[in-house]
Amino acid sequence: MSTFVMPIPFHNDLVSSAFQSRGFNKTESDTTARFCEMASAHGIKTHNAIKALHLDHHFGSGAGGCVPNANIEKIPSKYKAVEKWNANKKIGPATAFDAMDTCMKLADEFGVGVVTVDNAFHYLWGGGYVIDAARKGYIAYTCCTAALAEVVPFGGRTPTLGTNPHSWAFPTTEAIGYPICIDWATSTIAMGRVQVLAREGKPIPPGAAVDKDGKETTDPAKVAALIPFGAHKGYGLSLIDELLAAYTGGSLATLRSRWTQGAKDEKHTPSFFFQCIRADALDCGDFAQRRSQSQNIKAVIEDILGPGNEKCLLPGQIEAAAYAESKKHNGLLLTQAEVDAFAQIAEEAKLPFDRSILKTIE
Repeated sequence: MSTFVMPIPFHNDLVSSAFQSRGFNKTESDTTARFCEMASAHGIKTHNAIKALHLDHHFGSGAGGCVPNANIEKIPSKYKAVEKWNANKKIGPATAFDAMDTCMKLADEFGVGVVTVDNAFHYLWGGGYVIDAARKGYIAYTCCTAALAEVVPFGGRTPTLGTNPHSWAFPTTEAIGYPICIDWATSTIAMGRVQVLAREGKPIPPGAAVDKDGKETTDPAKVAALIPFGAHKGYGLSLIDELLAAYTGGSLATLRSRWTQGAKDEKHTPSFFFQCIRADALDCGDFAQRRSQSQNIKAVIEDILGPGNEKCLLPGQIEAAAYAESKKHNGLLLTQAEVDAFAQIAEEAKLPFDRSILKTIE
């Protein structure tokens, strides 16, 4: 099956122009396009530009959940290593990149930096922000509450939780050639993956979703709610996001992005949490056999992948391989369905879309 290669400048110009056509300024549009490039380059098809524009249409600038040209308000904090922000519904990637950059600066000064964000809008793939920080030498973490309550609690039938992802990345490039990135939605499958499978005409895995009657389904067109992975374990991890958001000021999960529901003074926005740690801040200086910290990291990874485990993958390895493949072909690798979706994006933004510039590979 042929794969199409989209030049990165073409992709970024198209995506930025599409967001600018919706009223976003050039800086936030360019930043969002850069994030979408990062997601596509790492093979993240569930949270690429197609998803970004879909979210903005249904929950963002098209529905009041995201405000073009919004300014972030930084709320006074008595804790020097912690910043508190009101995003005022600013577009997610622009907010998230700034927040993670701030965490890195705080970590440079205090060893650890935290930014908590209220009144936010969906930031798409959390793995992108932590991988970017890990490449710069930081242990990075982020979690958020999802735009909608689409997941049933363990043992329940009514969706009252978001897909609520967690994303960690570690600066392991020196040891293995890429950052280890542990990034997951707390549902068995992300809703973005359901949309991808529907676009590609494929079923979803068993045990991942239920229909409107609460019965399990593998038909992406019939999905009404998702199931947490690992039963009570995924439920607990999802609850972490909701509780961190609750401490920040977050909205009730069942009201998020449902602007006509709830009392007039209820909130409907997601919240974010970001953290960066300097690796040297954790160094207790007592590594076996006089190893350095970086040597110890490599030794631990090699021990985990020791005899009998040589074929095991590390978290982030698939994304790193996709990133290397994108660099090899000097562009973003797309399916036919994705190319068709980009053509529709160009049409909406009244932009030309010349398919002839897309080379194909097998």
